[in-house]
Amino acid sequence: MINLAKPLILASNSPRRKQLLTDAGFEFSVEVLTTDETYPETLPAPKVAAHISAQKAEMFRGLYPGSLVLTADTVVVAENHILAKPGDAADAFRMLKILSGKSHVVVTAVSILSEDIVQTVSDEATVYFRELEDSEITYYIEHYKPFDKAGSYGIQEWIGMTGIEKIEGSFYTIMGLPVHKVYELLKPHFLPTAL
Repeated sequence: MINLAKPLILASNSPRRKQLLTDAGFEFSVEVLTTDETYPETLPAPKVAAHISAQKAEMFRGLYPGSLVLTADTVVVAENHILAKPGDAADAFRMLKILSGKSHVVVTAVSILSEDIVQTVSDEATVYFRELEDSEITYYIEHYKPFDKAGSYGIQEWIGMTGIEKIEGSFYTIMGLPVHKVYELLKPHFLPTAL
């Protein structure tokens, strides 16, 4: 495990983020607050994830002095529109039809709150889907229920394995946590004997 000078709190219920942070060698606890995920309509789509991630971090201001709080947000941007988490199966089907046969951008932002200072960084990756058949989309939704995922899919699941032809950027950014960016943000907080 990587030794940090302060306790680390992950402010996310995402099982993928928990797994990635664990696999990267960090010990942490999980604390989640209900947060406002709205953003100004005039905000360019690629900047929305950073806005929401920083907003999530601000919610923890003053609550855990002496700790580091890590927040994150992921958005899927297709044709300059944000595809959020689907409301139901029909919405998931609609989103995957939009992504089928085209490329889209995934933006994941991460924020670290330390001593009342919030630092936020974003990372982008481009995903290329082959043309998906309606039966494949239906199969995926029925078997994997991607209702907790921006854009209605998980790259690490069946649809990613069978439908994605290539990616440009970090696999982990698409999965929901750009681990290389998290590592850089946390590096100033490593103990001298961290590694």
